[in-house]
Amino acid sequence: MEDSVDRHIARWRGLTPFDDRAEGIITRIQFLAKHVGQTKDRALAEVGLQESEFETMHRLVSRGRPWRAGPSELAAELMLSPAGMTGRLDTLERAGLVRRLRGTGDRRRVEVELTEFGHDRWQEAMRLRGEAEEAMLEGLDEADQEALNALLKRMLVRAEALFRDAGPFV
Repeated sequence: MEDSVDRHIARWRGLTPFDDRAEGIITRIQFLAKHVGQTKDRALAEVGLQESEFETMHRLVSRGRPWRAGPSELAAELMLSPAGMTGRLDTLERAGLVRRLRGTGDRRRVEVELTEFGHDRWQEAMRLRGEAEEAMLEGLDEADQEALNALLKRMLVRAEALFRDAGPFV
């Protein structure tokens, strides 16, 4: 059984000094990451969300009910300027996906809350993404999936140790 990476390696063999096995592993990881990204994009498009909207909603859901955070907290997590965060929240609010709530004790304080409608949209995107990811894994039985997960974890732990000084990736 041949895949696109086998053809890539054959095309470059002898032209560049790479180890076939290492090139195969890394290139397959890169291609799989692209497929996962495309899967996520299709799921978001199907429910009418942009990546930036989804990421903002995702941060709110991660806090648990009532899915709230201050705009400055969200901006810091999403590495956005205050103006960028305001624009994003304006868009989400117009779509009915979030609402801004004034603080009861301090009216200057604002919290952003994901609406039920927003949560439903987020959940549908997650469901579609999950289905696509599961379909990608159908070629592996449970034992293969466990083994692959363990191997990738070992590889990631090593990569994180090597690149720790480079700063956070996520």
